[in-house]
Amino acid sequence: MFVKHIEVGVMGVNCFLIGCEETKEALILDPGEDSDWIMEVIEEGDWQVRYIVNTHGHYDHIGANGDIKDRTGAKLLIHADDAKLLTDPSLNMSFFTRSTINGPAADQTLEDGEIIKVGNSVRLKVIHTPGHTEGCISLFQDGRLFTGDTLFSYGIGRTDLPGGSSEAIMDSIRNKLMTFPDETKVYPGHNVLSTIGEIRVQNPYVH
Repeated sequence: MFVKHIEVGVMGVNCFLIGCEETKEALILDPGEDSDWIMEVIEEGDWQVRYIVNTHGHYDHIGANGDIKDRTGAKLLIHADDAKLLTDPSLNMSFFTRSTINGPAADQTLEDGEIIKVGNSVRLKVIHTPGHTEGCISLFQDGRLFTGDTLFSYGIGRTDLPGGSSEAIMDSIRNKLMTFPDETKVYPGHNVLSTIGEIRVQNPYVH
């Protein structure tokens, strides 16, 4: 499984291209902005993008969905509980910024435990990790954990926005994400990449 990190937008969202090097099929995780830059990475690697996956439906993670979808023909995937955020600026929080995002609707909704398959090597397991939003998900494969805005290297996602819950996010972190081995690599939605072991030491929210 190939992983390319692309930091996008003014909010510094960690977008990832995740692909199968054998078939050159890939997915794009959280294309928040900078669709031209994302497309440069796609075209330079000769990737065939099958899916766009959102870890949740906030504007800074979905802003380039429409353009990437139009330019690649990829299907858009998000957890069922966050699907409504994609097309509602008041729910995806873009209403409170300079431009509203009323993007494309999901082609397919995801559920906990589902496997996203791309090419011969990408088999990402969907882990429902609510708390930042109702439909937040994390993805796991081969010692790599993509946590979106649920868990960061030094903090956790906000819970004071619509659909947020402090109780739910701590349950997601303690009983789902922090059960992975220390050597698990963590690819969060913002800020630096880390490991579960490092997070145990440096993140005060998990103590």
